[in-house]
Amino acid sequence: MKQPKKYLHCVALFVLLAFAGALTAQDRLPTTSASGSAGFGSGAAGPIGAGDLVEMSVFDTPELSGKLRVSNTGDVILPLVGIFHLQGMKAGEAQALIRQRFIDGGFVKDPQVTLFISEYASQNVSVVGEVHKPGIYPAFGEHRLLDYLSLAEGLTPLAATTIAITHSGHASQPQRVKMTAGAAPQPEDNPEILPGDTIFVERTGFIYVVGDVTHPGGFPMDHDGHLTIMQAVALAQGTNPTAARGSAQLIRTTLQGRQEIRIDLKKILRFKEIDLAMQDNDILFVPSSAAKNALKDVEAVLPAAAAATIYRVP
Repeated sequence: MKQPKKYLHCVALFVLLAFAGALTAQDRLPTTSASGSAGFGSGAAGPIGAGDLVEMSVFDTPELSGKLRVSNTGDVILPLVGIFHLQGMKAGEAQALIRQRFIDGGFVKDPQVTLFISEYASQNVSVVGEVHKPGIYPAFGEHRLLDYLSLAEGLTPLAATTIAITHSGHASQPQRVKMTAGAAPQPEDNPEILPGDTIFVERTGFIYVVGDVTHPGGFPMDHDGHLTIMQAVALAQGTNPTAARGSAQLIRTTLQGRQEIRIDLKKILRFKEIDLAMQDNDILFVPSSAAKNALKDVEAVLPAAAAATIYRVP
């Protein structure tokens, strides 16, 4: 019997839709390796660690599926199998071994196992030091130093240019990178950060200007750790009219003890003396012209520096 054309068109349309639906459903299924294990969790994620939460699914066997918390010893208790050590494995490795355990025990003939880490307890990155929002951040996928500094809302005004990265398993050999103020970072200064790493942003140095200046106090060095005598005087908003500018003194603490360096600010202004670079914890003391014995009483300068107000330069 000859079918009407309209009926044949409907049948053809139905077959096409069913075929398209089958393709879509196949795209949604996890890919399966030659061993029969599914491919979830086999990407670039780090190894499973103690405290991580893993989610296991056995296709068409819900009683074997569920979430498993890795113990402090790195073990989980699998249904039927019992204690199974997961720590140090990638998700893809673990699901293949679990599948084999089910087969070897005669529990399931051809299990389709998928495993992925749903919650990382050990795969985190710590960002500490001079950042606006220090804390522990999850390590998902491939990320670099600037990504985590951005998560921590950037550097504080007191941040130095040196950043120490302690890689997991190499605590005694931290990697140091340099961030130059006002310049785009170089690729070598934006390394990849791995799970378990710690990023420490060091604090910049401080110098102190005390004595007969407008605003005595402590000042952070710039991000590059470079600050000269005259720049320090400028941060203190200059000397007072009564200051003995030719009798200033730089007090520096070295491994050999305290060092006292005579500074003539007037000669530096006239380019007759070098404008020395200051170092972390240096104290610049500008005496008053009325204080004849000020330079002899250096001990009085140290408490003044310790009590100095710390100014944050914008």
